[in-house]
Formats: sequence, structure tokens, C-alpha cells
Amino acid sequence: MKDDVWKRDEVQSPCIKLCTIHPAERICVGCYRTIEEISAWSRLPHEARSAIMAELPARAPRLAKRRGGRMGRLQD
Repeated sequence: MKDDVWKRDEVQSPCIKLCTIHPAERICVGCYRTIEEISAWSRLPHEARSAIMAELPARAPRLAKRRGGRMGRLQD
């Protein structure tokens, strides 16, 4: 019996099981992927997964919460 399936060098999913899509940004608040990326992940080639993984850290600031509301903005 071959163990090729278990020895594949695939890019792992960035999922952290905090699956909620941000309503305005349309990305997952846990892994920062889009719904399209999440649903296609298992079918994506290695290169596409790597490219998405490289983009994810830059998406995190899109979900940063502002502090202070209107008063915080007026004080700037």
C-alpha cells in the first residue's frame, strides 16, 4: 500500500476554525480568505494556494477595529 496521499507536500489550509465572514470586507475574520477562496481551496493547485497564503497577512488590517468612534476621529 502506498502512502503517497499522506506524504504530499501541499500548502495547508490557514483555517483556524473561526469561520465568520465580515459583512463589509467579505473575508473570513479567522483566516482572511474570501468565500470563493475557501470553497475552491481543495481544488486549487499548489501555486495558487501559495499565492493566497502570501496575501493573507496584508488583509488582516482590513478588519482592524477603530477605537474611539466619532470623538476619536475629531481629536486627530
